[in-house]
Amino acid sequence: MPGEAKRPGNRLMDRPEYKSKQKPLTQSPDTTVFDAVTGMAEKNYGSVIVVDPDNKVIGVVTERDVMNKVVGKELDPKTTPLSAIMTKDPRVAQETDDLLDWLRIMSNERFRRLPVVDSDGRIKAMFTQGDFVSYTWPDLIYQMKSIATATVTKNWPLFLIGGGIALYSIAMVIVMGIIN
Repeated sequence: MPGEAKRPGNRLMDRPEYKSKQKPLTQSPDTTVFDAVTGMAEKNYGSVIVVDPDNKVIGVVTERDVMNKVVGKELDPKTTPLSAIMTKDPRVAQETDDLLDWLRIMSNERFRRLPVVDSDGRIKAMFTQGDFVSYTWPDLIYQMKSIATATVTKNWPLFLIGGGIALYSIAMVIVMGIIN
C-alpha cells in the first residue's frame, strides 16, 4: 500500500488540478442502478461511488459493471440496487499518498478508477488513469529534457566529433555528386 509522498509536490492533493476537480457522484447502496445511471449521464461520469451514511467509500459502480452485471444478465435497472453490482471495498487512496505509486499500482493491477479520501476516510475526489497520465506528462517531459541536457553536456566532445564527421560526410557526398 502506498504511503505518504516523500517528495514535495508529489502528493495527490498537491496537484493543481486536484482543487478544481469536480466532486465524484456518490450514491447510497440502496439506490437503483437506473437512478445512478441517470445521474452518471447528467454529469457525463463513467462511475458512481457508493458511500455509507458517513460519506465513506464502500463500493464503486462503473459503466462496465452496468453493462456486464445488469444489461448482460437482463436485470431490471429500476429494481436492482447498486449494492448488487458494485465492486465492494475498492482500493482507495489517501490525499497525501504519492501520485506515482498509485499510477504504478493502477497500471499493474489493471483498474482505472481510484477514489481519493481524506484522513477521516470520506470521499474527496475520483482519479482516473487519464488524470494520472495528464498529471505526470509535464513532469516526464521535464525529466527527459534534464536527462538529454546532462547527456549532451557530459559527452560534448563526442557530439562535436560526431557532428564534424557527419558534416564532412555530407560535404563529400555533395562534392562527389558535383564531380561525377
